[in-house]
Amino acid sequence: MAPPRNLRPGFSRRAQYTVFAAYVMAATGALLGAILLTISIIDPRAFASLRGALREATTPISAVLDWGVDGLASIPRGIGDHFGTVSENRALKAREEATRRYLVQARLLNRENQRLRALLALRDRSPMPVATARLVNSSAGSTRRYATLNAGSRQGVLRGQPVRGPNGLIGRIVETSPNTASVLLVIDPESIVPVLRTRDGLSAIVAGQGNGMVEVRSAGIVNVPLLAGDLFVTSGTGGIYPPGVPVARVVKSARDVAPARALANPEGLDFALVERTYLPAPVPRPTPSATPTPRPAAE
Repeated sequence: MAPPRNLRPGFSRRAQYTVFAAYVMAATGALLGAILLTISIIDPRAFASLRGALREATTPISAVLDWGVDGLASIPRGIGDHFGTVSENRALKAREEATRRYLVQARLLNRENQRLRALLALRDRSPMPVATARLVNSSAGSTRRYATLNAGSRQGVLRGQPVRGPNGLIGRIVETSPNTASVLLVIDPESIVPVLRTRDGLSAIVAGQGNGMVEVRSAGIVNVPLLAGDLFVTSGTGGIYPPGVPVARVVKSARDVAPARALANPEGLDFALVERTYLPAPVPRPTPSATPTPRPAAE
C-alpha cells in the first residue's frame, strides 16, 4: 500500500515559497505603514505631499480600471438591448406588412365596389337584364378567347344572349350549363359584331383578332378613312346585341380596315351583365299540310 501523501507546507517547495512571499509582503506592508505613520506624525506637510503624489499616480489607473468595469458591466445590458431592438424591429416590420396588406385589400375592395356600382347602375338602365354574375376566368393564353360566367340556365341565361360590362360589350353566350355559361369574347377570331361609328353613323363590323385586339372593317363603302379615336357602338343589326353598346375604339388611322381596342377588357373585369337578345329569334311557321279531297258520296 502506498504511503499517504504528506500535505504539510514544508513538503512542497512551491508552498514554502508562497508562504515566504506572503511573510515578506506582510512585513514590507507593516514597515511601509510604520514609516508613513511616523512621517504623518513628524511632518504632516510632507505626508500630505506624498499622499497627493500617490493620488496623482493612481488616479489614471483607477480611471482605466473603472472604465473597464463599466464596459464589462454594460455588455449584458447591450446584448439585451440589441436583442430587444431586433425583436422590436421585427414586430414593427410585421405590423407594417400587415398594414400594407390591409391597405391593398381596401384598395381592391374600393375598386370592386366602384365596378359593382357602375354595373348596378347599368342594370338599372338596361331594359332587358337577365342576370349579374362573376367572370371567373378567361382564356388569355389561347388563340380562342372565351370566359366563364358563374351563372347558367337556372338563372335564366340562354345561348346567344349578349354579355356586357360597365365599359362596353364583352361578348355573347355560346354554351350554358345549370350554373355556368361560356362567353365568346369580342376579341375572339370567331366574333363578328355589327357596329356604327358614333360621329357619323358609318356601318362597320368589329372582328376579333385573338391577340387581345380587334379590327374595324367598313361595310358597304370602299376606301373609307378610319381615324384613330373613332368610337364604334353596336348597331342592333342581326338582332343579338342591342344598339348603342360601346364596342371598340380605333387606335391607328387606316382605310377600310383599322386596328382597334375593345373597350371592355375581360382580364380586368370581375362582374358582367347578361341581357336578353335584342330581337327574339323568329318562330318558324308551320308547314301547311295538303287538304284532303272530299270523296263523292256513294249512291
